[in-house]
Amino acid sequence: MAAFELNEKLRADSTLVENLGLCQLRLMDDKRWPWLVLVPQRPGIEEIFDLTPLDQAMLTFETNLVGQALKKCANATKVNVGALGNIVRQLHVHVVARHENDPNWPGPIWGYGSREAYGAAEKQALMKKILESL
Repeated sequence: MAAFELNEKLRADSTLVENLGLCQLRLMDDKRWPWLVLVPQRPGIEEIFDLTPLDQAMLTFETNLVGQALKKCANATKVNVGALGNIVRQLHVHVVARHENDPNWPGPIWGYGSREAYGAAEKQALMKKILESL
């Protein structure tokens, strides 16, 4: 059986925060939105329904856990959750904190403007805050 390998675009666009039970928890490198991604560590998976029923339950649990932590630590108005995968086919779930004054509120984050990378200290501080909120 093939080993899990993270998609190269996900690797380039995000930083590992923590390995959870099923998923890698990753921080997207765009400070316009506190934006996390959950990547199930299973090879060849593109859709949620491709996961076993137990893995589906774990993904739901981890998504809820991460969403609650992100809402708390980012003081978010709303947390958006989505698994799109049109460009990166490897299954990954976006968990994004939204605020009424954020760029492109209330519209979607995808395709809006240009990415703004975190500074190293800012990224580390946010990752620490997320881990403390889990």
